[in-house]
Amino acid sequence: MRHSSERVPGKNYRMFAGKPLFHHVVGSFMACPEIDEVVIDTDSQMIMDDAASHFPTARVLKRPEHLRDAAIPMNAVLLHTTKQIVADFYLQSHSTNPLLSSTTTSCAIQCFLKNLDKFDSLFSVKRLQTRLWDASGRPLNHNPDKLIRTQDLPPVFEENSCIYIFSRQTLEKRGNRIGENPLLFEMDSIESLDIDEEVDFQIAELLFLNRANLKVNEK
Repeated sequence: MRHSSERVPGKNYRMFAGKPLFHHVVGSFMACPEIDEVVIDTDSQMIMDDAASHFPTARVLKRPEHLRDAAIPMNAVLLHTTKQIVADFYLQSHSTNPLLSSTTTSCAIQCFLKNLDKFDSLFSVKRLQTRLWDASGRPLNHNPDKLIRTQDLPPVFEENSCIYIFSRQTLEKRGNRIGENPLLFEMDSIESLDIDEEVDFQIAELLFLNRANLKVNEK
């Protein structure tokens, strides 16, 4: 979690449904029985202090100066982090996925562990069944001369940045959290929501509060 954010200022610690945004993902991971340790990598003293108060069992790593620039690839940050944390496997996410549930995270971990003989990593995706075009006006996944229903199109999948599972060996070998033979873990569109722009923050908060209200009404 970087302290600064270009498109949504201070988003990682901005209040979201009554709590700083990062509390939602950290709390969700804390409730996930398959996760042995939650690690927060940040350059933000504000987040460090808040995490020490609200998540005392989480390990906080201070991101070094040379990895703080927004242009630094996440894989470079992960290479540094995994050298400090010994684990069989690592699961990486972002504080900008507040609708990600511990149930979904558990399901992803279990799915990966059951398929270790086939896949070297896992990343979460969102299914797209819509007509896609490139910038030159060429169709990517359909024939415009044959107008079939979108639900009948072959699906393509969008990497949603919610869950990545990998080993240190895969990360070091590839320089990438996604291995040579990854397992795609499909998530629904609501949990897949990632906050990049201000409108994403507002939509995510509305969906989060609506989901909370539905749970209260069900009781």
